[in-house]
Amino acid sequence: MVHKLKLDELNRIDVETFKKTEKIPLVIILDNIRSMHNVGATFRTADAFLIEKIILCGITPQPPHREIHKAALGATESVDWSYEKDINAAINDLKSQGFEIIGIEQTSNSQLITGFTIDKAKKYALILGNEVEGISDEALENIDVFLEIPQLGTKHSLNVSVCGGIVMWEFAKALK
Repeated sequence: MVHKLKLDELNRIDVETFKKTEKIPLVIILDNIRSMHNVGATFRTADAFLIEKIILCGITPQPPHREIHKAALGATESVDWSYEKDINAAINDLKSQGFEIIGIEQTSNSQLITGFTIDKAKKYALILGNEVEGISDEALENIDVFLEIPQLGTKHSLNVSVCGGIVMWEFAKALK
């Protein structure tokens, strides 16, 4: 008979083991995210896929906060994170470490994520922008590649945490 697995049957690692586990060479930059729910959901997804780090920029709320914790369910304790007020400082630091910077944004030269080849030999940083305005204008010229998720319906965008989940999964599959 089929049954839903209980937490103890899932064999998940603890926070200490997570910290010691090799991560996928992927950093997520949250650029001026307003919603604490979106921040928390991004942490939770980053935990699920062993993402290296999250960088919170601009007005993005920082843990600890009850509203972030509601969606993160403890992932703010497992996933490494830092805060950098200026997104370009964060981008330049990552570039100096050899990361390719990818903006998840609909731009005049964006390409569909389905046509982008993820190179296992590279390290990537994905920027997710503000829920209304997208990625900060001042960061656009500092980004190497723009990717967008194909959408077939009437809406022009996805919730930022949903978008983050999709792109983290695509990169995690390829980089694992």
